[in-house]
Amino acid sequence: MINLITETSKYLMILLIAFYTFFNFRFFSLPDFKRKRVICARQNQAMFLIHLLAYVIIYLKTEDEKILVFYGAQVVFFLAYIYLCRLFYRNISRLLVNNACMLLCTGLIMLTRISFGRAVRQFVIVAAAAAVTLVVPWIIGRVWQLSHGAFVYGILGLALLGAVWVKGSTTFGAQLSLELGGISIQPSEFVKITFVLFIASMFYRSLSFGSVAAATGVAAAHVLILVASKDLGSALLFFVTYLFMLFVATSSWLYLGAGLAAGSGAAMLAYQVFPHVQTRVAAWQNPWLDMDNKGYQITQSLFAIGTGGWFGMGLYRGMPYKIPVVEKDFIFAAISEELGGIFALCILLICLGCFLQFMMIAGQLQAVFFKLTAFGLGVVYITQVFLTVGGVTKFIPSTGITLPFVSYGGSSILSTFILFNVMQGLYLIKRNEEEDDEEG
Repeated sequence: MINLITETSKYLMILLIAFYTFFNFRFFSLPDFKRKRVICARQNQAMFLIHLLAYVIIYLKTEDEKILVFYGAQVVFFLAYIYLCRLFYRNISRLLVNNACMLLCTGLIMLTRISFGRAVRQFVIVAAAAAVTLVVPWIIGRVWQLSHGAFVYGILGLALLGAVWVKGSTTFGAQLSLELGGISIQPSEFVKITFVLFIASMFYRSLSFGSVAAATGVAAAHVLILVASKDLGSALLFFVTYLFMLFVATSSWLYLGAGLAAGSGAAMLAYQVFPHVQTRVAAWQNPWLDMDNKGYQITQSLFAIGTGGWFGMGLYRGMPYKIPVVEKDFIFAAISEELGGIFALCILLICLGCFLQFMMIAGQLQAVFFKLTAFGLGVVYITQVFLTVGGVTKFIPSTGITLPFVSYGGSSILSTFILFNVMQGLYLIKRNEEEDDEEG
């Protein structure tokens, strides 16, 4: 009976996530806000049904009553978060709220299946981060001095990264985190936001050669500290973000070409200098040559994705625990194995939908600082998704980057909440500008 329920629920969850994803893109084609609200309501229904079906399976497989309590707590949280967002901000983007909840829901489902203890810790962090960052849209809409803080953003970012370089703990060959009061914090997750604000502030003030050179110098210092800490995934993320923000701000192909040339040279140098980069590249080129050592993680990931196929094995029918750090960098492989390739592809499309809305917000904002900020955060987000999924699927070498809102990790969760709520604040500014134009 349990096997029948698991098999049936698997297909129902795929159907529901497909409907959710369809509504995600249907949303963009509707000019009427009332119809958009209807679309968002249908998304909420699909998400809660997916959530229910998943936890029914988990409970039947574990027969642990703590699962029911945990499920109830999540339902209360999602309902409260959706309601409070709409209560505090009348013009908030319901699509971004829904997508954040859908990604969080998927992550919590997989974490509960992999490790109940880690799922509980993740949920506590999610609830706390959601509560703390709920004020961010209000701050963005009322603190106009944000565009004048270039010096503060730059110094703060360099100080945090420098602290990790000097005092940070090492994980998988890279200095990534600081231990504060028994709590591990990864500052680079937060610095990527201050980094975007710094670049936007600099280019808002001036696009002269001197200003560009100064911004490039500080951006290069960020990247070099990350390289020195051997956090090459974050270094690549910062580099790509700066390069695209520079190109959008200046429209200079010369700057773009010079940046690509410099980045290519730096990548070749990193390969020669860092042994763990050579290991990852070798594992990427042909992981089958050393399946028990260097290529173990990526081969297990590919086995999981291949085994899952389009429709997945079903919850508790796969072996995601065979993939090292599956709950972090390789959560996408676990989703593919048990929930299916279609489900995983829909998650990827939902991330793409978030990026599209980020770009639409950037394109419609009038103030240059806000426009560049929205664009930069959009690039940060989609680059992070690309690096994660690309590494899991062997499209690119693994970078150690997490999938926003889905992977396990407190710093990643909090920074993504901040990023999404900054975008919500910018969206509210855009909506207020539209309402002012209509009244005028």
